[in-house]
Amino acid sequence: MRIKKRVALLITMLFVFSIAAGCGGGATQTGGKAGDAINVGINVELSGGVASYGTNARDGAMLAIEEINKAGGVLGKKINPIERDCKSVADEAMSVSAALMGEKIVAQIGPLTSGDVAGSTPVMMENKVPLIAPAATAANVTVDDKTGKTRDYIFRVCFIDPFQGTLMAQFASDNLQAKKAVIYCDNSSDYGKGLAEYFEKTFTANGGTILAKEGFVKDDRDFRAALTKIKGLNPDFIYVPGYYQEVAPLIKQARELGITVPMGGCDGWDSPDMVSVAGNDALNNTFFTNHYSSQDKDPQVVKFVEAFKAKYNKEPDAFAALGYDSVQIMVQALKEAGTADPVKLTEALAKIKDFAGITGKMSIDDQHNPVKAGVILEFKDGKQVMNTRIQP
Repeated sequence: MRIKKRVALLITMLFVFSIAAGCGGGATQTGGKAGDAINVGINVELSGGVASYGTNARDGAMLAIEEINKAGGVLGKKINPIERDCKSVADEAMSVSAALMGEKIVAQIGPLTSGDVAGSTPVMMENKVPLIAPAATAANVTVDDKTGKTRDYIFRVCFIDPFQGTLMAQFASDNLQAKKAVIYCDNSSDYGKGLAEYFEKTFTANGGTILAKEGFVKDDRDFRAALTKIKGLNPDFIYVPGYYQEVAPLIKQARELGITVPMGGCDGWDSPDMVSVAGNDALNNTFFTNHYSSQDKDPQVVKFVEAFKAKYNKEPDAFAALGYDSVQIMVQALKEAGTADPVKLTEALAKIKDFAGITGKMSIDDQHNPVKAGVILEFKDGKQVMNTRIQP
């Protein structure tokens, strides 16, 4: 969509919001009178290309809210989640955020991807309501590229792409002893291109050589031509930063072509569809950076995993844990602010130190990013196994 069209859409949404606000706002999802609860928007991808991410993050967030409300709520009030589907589309994320303003939310959890968060950002900034992004890893989510200024109302609980790309390069060099790598990345997303850039910088700085850089785009399903070329280069590691929809068939085809070398990726790999599409055997000897491991024996993680399984009858992935942490860090900030005022909440979020999350202990820095550890997960016979944890 052209910029002028997007700006026009934003103006229309804000106009609609102003009318709704003048009429006293809309009813919340659970009903109730104004002041009875703290309204929190859940604006996530429940359908579309990354529905797996959004659905799991929503589930984690709702578990956290359920636990908090059972324990008496926060500031003497229950949390009232108002859930909406942004459909994995940036413009829809913008429209949803604008609509949520009419519900008098104090904060918004989500969306998940960096592009969808960018869609919501103008609305959140204009209305001075904080957005907590569970998994938007692009560096410019919280910082304006042009001015270098931190976006006042945008926060996240995930690590950022420079850290993630560097982490995998370090692991490939140190743990896998890789010397010659090929980068085969998603060229249709800033996410894939950014990770490729940071991986290359670190890998070459460590003495490694990038033999070639290949690219695919969203919705590609046939990777055999590029993979055949890559096989002929005889690399000892292949870095594939992208989302699971393309990565799963890519890995399957690589193994079918006889490519047996280790392959590495990013948190975009974290989906049950990786196993169902690629297959157990194909995923052996593959690794990816992630935010936590459900196999972590930390008592807090064990408790979370048990509660999540009991409620949803499935294993919580990193997006579920990040959704849970997004709500919990918001609650800590509400307690420290002593009020449900969005501006005061924003100020408290910016001062969070040593928050003990499911995805690790974190403190929010001056660019609204968490300072925290990352993990390397390995696929073994279709199961995700924690390989190592790396501190920043």
